[in-house]
Amino acid sequence: MQLYKQHTIKIYNSLTGEKELFTPINQDYIGMYVCGPTVYSNVHLGNVRTFMSFDMIFRYFKHLGYKVRYVRNITDAGHLENDADVGEDKITKKARLEQIEPMEVVQRYTVDFHNILNTFNFLPPSIEPTATGHIIEQIELIKTIIDNGFGYQVNGSVYFDVHKYNKTNNYGILSKRKLEDLIHNTRELDGQSDKRNPQDFALWKKAEPTHIMRWPSPWSDGFPGWHLECTAMSTKYLGEQFDIHGGGMDLKFPHHECEIAQNQAALGKAPVNYWMHANMLELNGARMSKSTGNIINPNELLSGKNDKMSQAFSPSAIRFFMMQSSYRSVLDLTNDGLLASEKGFNRLMEAIKLLQNSPTSKTSTFNVQEWTQKCYDAMNDDFNTPILIAHLFEAVKIINGLKEQKSTLTLEDLELLKHTLNAFVFDVLGLQTEGQNQEKGASKLNGTVELLIQLRQEARANKNWALSDQIRDQLLELGIKLNDGKDGTTFNI
Repeated sequence: MQLYKQHTIKIYNSLTGEKELFTPINQDYIGMYVCGPTVYSNVHLGNVRTFMSFDMIFRYFKHLGYKVRYVRNITDAGHLENDADVGEDKITKKARLEQIEPMEVVQRYTVDFHNILNTFNFLPPSIEPTATGHIIEQIELIKTIIDNGFGYQVNGSVYFDVHKYNKTNNYGILSKRKLEDLIHNTRELDGQSDKRNPQDFALWKKAEPTHIMRWPSPWSDGFPGWHLECTAMSTKYLGEQFDIHGGGMDLKFPHHECEIAQNQAALGKAPVNYWMHANMLELNGARMSKSTGNIINPNELLSGKNDKMSQAFSPSAIRFFMMQSSYRSVLDLTNDGLLASEKGFNRLMEAIKLLQNSPTSKTSTFNVQEWTQKCYDAMNDDFNTPILIAHLFEAVKIINGLKEQKSTLTLEDLELLKHTLNAFVFDVLGLQTEGQNQEKGASKLNGTVELLIQLRQEARANKNWALSDQIRDQLLELGIKLNDGKDGTTFNI
């Protein structure tokens, strides 16, 4: 159903600093790219908030009937920290510390990333490309930038010539920074001697002998620059120009600024019509930081095993908390805030359950059509989930009034109210009832036990009776009994 034909959406465009009428490049279709994680550690709760914001936006576009190609990458090619010129990349550093292969690091934390996002009921993106899977595209892009006069090679590395680019373009158009100010504030650092100017950034870096992650190129055995991968992957899957590019506020400069420069230098056009940036997540009024200990990870928040919160919180209660703030606002994660959100979430779920058996009348005391339009108006105004939730609680009051016979609805209005509530609560906000959460958890448990049964069968086939018995006995200690039969092994809890 093409609901979008009935709605006008305004999006805050970071490029212009204004809310703008959203018009897709291709009618009926939306192309959206969001910068994904660098998989060298467990996913940060602040990253979860960013990806949750774009999951909500993806969900709303789909609800309106758009055909959306949502691309969110995985950065699995180690780049130097903060796109520096010297040092050790994050993935290789973790591999060295744990004495494992870099791709083992990548696999471990990619799995963690997916598990966390599944727990919070994210929809998967349409395409999830990896940086290492697109080395050829990145090399070809560098060749084009060099051919167009905006890249230069020095000692096996290739750099983007920011000063030359700025003569005919505006380096700083997104971040509103001026190159003159960047020059004034730049310190001369060791390792920058290869560059013509300190502001130039790497397109390709020659790998040092100790650098594990490396690929052959026309310039050297090395690895691509951090900014290059997103330009290569976004344009490959969404075209030279596409509708929306999103990410965290911290990526606006230099990452997104450099993406614009690369696209202009290679293709002669701006890559994106609407730049969107999700704001930061704080903890108890201060920036999250490992060095200060002011940090909490998603699993600690879900399990309650931390010294910041008084209890564990469900994925949907946490998601509801995050949706109560605009994606463009700084959000302060506090115990009181989560407790209040949990109460609000429970009230909302109770009302939805109560609505299933609500009585009908010949007249309505609540204008459901007008209320429905207000819900859409909120989302159409730059995805204003706090206002949407306020409208949802207007409906909660009416539903409770039905039970107490203080309000009435016709059968037609009752069905519209049910449909609209379900659409916004479950489809758009991505919340789940307790039953849905339990069902999801049961599915994960079943999959885990089946995997252990398979490992036990392999152990028995290899006559590793000790491991076979260990798996059986430890599962039994957890209350899971394995039953061996002629048709295989089953289990009961």
